[in-house]
Amino acid sequence: MTTRADLLPVPVPGVRATRWSTDELYAGMKETYAIGRIEAGRSEWWSRGKVWSCGPGSLQILQPGDVHRDVSRDGPGTGQCVTLSAQMVESAIGKVYVHTQLAADDARGAAFHRLHHAVRAGADRLEIEAAVAEAIAALAALGDAQREHTRPVRRAIELLRERLAEPVTLDDLAAHAGLDKYHLSRAFRAQVGMSPYAYLTRLRIMRAKEMLAAGVKPRDVAPQVGLYDQSQLNRHFRRIVGTTPGQYARSA
Repeated sequence: MTTRADLLPVPVPGVRATRWSTDELYAGMKETYAIGRIEAGRSEWWSRGKVWSCGPGSLQILQPGDVHRDVSRDGPGTGQCVTLSAQMVESAIGKVYVHTQLAADDARGAAFHRLHHAVRAGADRLEIEAAVAEAIAALAALGDAQREHTRPVRRAIELLRERLAEPVTLDDLAAHAGLDKYHLSRAFRAQVGMSPYAYLTRLRIMRAKEMLAAGVKPRDVAPQVGLYDQSQLNRHFRRIVGTTPGQYARSA
């Protein structure tokens, strides 16, 4: 079982591109707007409470906080993923709720395919900037997807984001969501893909990455993201990111 991911040079701040090949099953939570294009292989994957089937040419479109979990893979797969920072997208079009997958022949995906082609070809900055602008406009046009999360789950997510650095109990979430904690826990896992605690931990590590990249010392990060101490930050950071906060800060 192997996975290979190669970063592609992109001369536009806030844009990151990766070419990947794998025969493994991936699971993770997105920190950015991610536009993935499948080039070879077929798989089934779960997001927003639904299993999707994808093949060559199809586009996977996810936004910050979305959980992606591969369910099955029919042989090795290859593809490319272009990510756009939340600040870049939302400063232009606000927050949107986009369709999760587009078929290879869906005309709504044309701008995303042009962006992928430009990145793959190593186009100059102006061409990629234009492709990014068109892709963001295309995201806005897709921002009419039906929300798969029920209102209680949406409210629970909102509270977790608002109180990221504070202690939050399941009773707090249930009271804010207007649903008893037993049904909320079950609905949250079914619709989001992980427990409220696991989701909050991911949010905290996402914030920690932002702070480290901005130059905050690792020792000062833990209390500002709701973690008890440096050792707890180190443990979760290494598990989720694959490196220590100090190593991440130096590379960032």
